[in-house]
Amino acid sequence: MFKRLFSAAVIFGAAALAPPEAAQAQAMTCLPRVDLIERLAGRYNEHLTGGGMQSPQQLLEVWASDQTGSFTVFVTRPDGVSCVVATGQHWHDATPRVAEGVAG
Repeated sequence: MFKRLFSAAVIFGAAALAPPEAAQAQAMTCLPRVDLIERLAGRYNEHLTGGGMQSPQQLLEVWASDQTGSFTVFVTRPDGVSCVVATGQHWHDATPRVAEGVAG
């Protein structure tokens, strides 16, 4: 009886210490930038839509597809390795709006 109770406590205790499933699913994917953009262009029809320097050591890029609406945000380090920060669907380009009567 004690062995069964102890075993159950160990199993459920270990399960309680595991990170939530959502956290595991959000693990960052990193690979060489060349391989990532090849995959984004070939498999998802995504192209570069914008980006900029996040810091002197990180280039942030947004790739999106006009056809499927998918998008990918990733950061590239100086060593050429890119890490995906976010992906999603229903991407839309925003056009700047100028209020009527305001020049510029």
